[in-house]
Amino acid sequence: MIGLVIFGIIALIAVIIVQLSKVSDLASAIKGEESARLQSNNRTAFWLVIFMIVFLVFCVVSALYYKNVMLGYGPLTSASEHGGKIDGLFNTTLIATGIVFVLTQILLFWFSYKYREQKGHKPVFFAHSTQLELLWTGVPVVVMTYLVVSGLFVWNDSMADVAAGEEVIDIEATGYQFAWDIRYPGPDGKIGTKNFRLIEPGINPLGQDWSDEKNIDDFMASDIVLPVGKKVRVSINSKDVLHNFYLPHFRVKMDAVPGLPTYFVFTPTKTTEEFRQQLKDYPEFQVPFDDIDPEGPQRWEMFDFELACAELCGKGHYSMRKVVRIVEQEEYDRWLADQSSYYMDNIRNTDDDPFKGELLGFEIGRRKNSLKNEFIDIVDSDSGEGTINLEYVFFDTGSANLKDDSKYELDNVVTLLNENPEVIFELGGHTDSQGDDASNLSLSQARADSVASYLAGKGISNDRFTARGYGEAAPVQDNDTAEGRQANRRTELKILSKKEG
Repeated sequence: MIGLVIFGIIALIAVIIVQLSKVSDLASAIKGEESARLQSNNRTAFWLVIFMIVFLVFCVVSALYYKNVMLGYGPLTSASEHGGKIDGLFNTTLIATGIVFVLTQILLFWFSYKYREQKGHKPVFFAHSTQLELLWTGVPVVVMTYLVVSGLFVWNDSMADVAAGEEVIDIEATGYQFAWDIRYPGPDGKIGTKNFRLIEPGINPLGQDWSDEKNIDDFMASDIVLPVGKKVRVSINSKDVLHNFYLPHFRVKMDAVPGLPTYFVFTPTKTTEEFRQQLKDYPEFQVPFDDIDPEGPQRWEMFDFELACAELCGKGHYSMRKVVRIVEQEEYDRWLADQSSYYMDNIRNTDDDPFKGELLGFEIGRRKNSLKNEFIDIVDSDSGEGTINLEYVFFDTGSANLKDDSKYELDNVVTLLNENPEVIFELGGHTDSQGDDASNLSLSQARADSVASYLAGKGISNDRFTARGYGEAAPVQDNDTAEGRQANRRTELKILSKKEG
């Protein structure tokens, strides 16, 4: 229906134009051709000047009206260290081209008015003017030289990579249809290597090389979270088509090209909350965030920085939005502490793990700290008694032979016992319920004795401890499941008391 109405309006306008043309032809025949032409020229020149005035006023008024929702103006100033320089360059370019634009429009329409056909006026023709040629060549050369040189300074500053040894937060953004994978380094501060040949959807989406230990503590994040005031280097990749990594509020924009890694370095200068407060005082952001809920939160309250794809990458292009949160360092540290390694959550001790069955360096260090905390908590308690499960003491299946990896846990125990020579303890061996009771009891005793021999060999006096096998008599979980039976097969260090001074 709307299309039919529009067609009718267009047809009506065409009929009016045709009729006006006929009326004009008739008037010309009545008044005389020359008089009609002069009258038409005067009328056209007048309305061209009116159009120029209306057009320029419209340009200025619309710019002023929308300035508070345009990047670089009103509250939408840059939230990055380099962004202010980019905004300054844009403003300089806008002033230069704006002056040319306004002058060009004025001259164009004024010339149409001033030099319209009039009786008694004759045009002057000249083939050459050195002054005009110098003017229209020299002025653009000076302006363009200034803009290009200024642009080079801003470009070099914005696109510079980090210097060797410079403190920086490395993250990686990989685009694909239609989302971003954001990867952070773990405590080592290094992002692990990857290989597209290793990509397995749902298992290894980025193709991380698990034999590279830098990958072990890397984690994936649903949002981009960064601390304010810290330099960030984003490595940018694509798994399929051309994407574009665009952080509009930080003036960051870089193509994500399949097979050609790119990067961008920037330093956030405003937290998300600070930017919200910046928007708070402007009426454009004091309206409901959701028109359906006029009593709900306002736009400034719901504002978030965002990552978008600035390349038309397919039908789902619109969905490549990801929230970016800029926070204080303390909040960032808490957020980091809550993240977990992709490798540990999804790969560790699976068939895809090249270190399956081995203890990793960070696991050894983490367990050392955990064991120390458990030990000290018990020793410093009022009773001075408690039991510690020695999680990293391993035996060959059905045997009391200690595996090599057990030395890490037992050496940590030796260190703690040497630091606390007053502690009296018991080594307890436990099994699951598989097999007969007598065999399990014998095996548990042999394993407790094996650990006792190791400690004695490291200088721990035999009068400080006993070794006892409990067999299957003291389970901590149900023996009906594999997980339960594994938990029941354990070695415990039970702190009994302290020697009297």
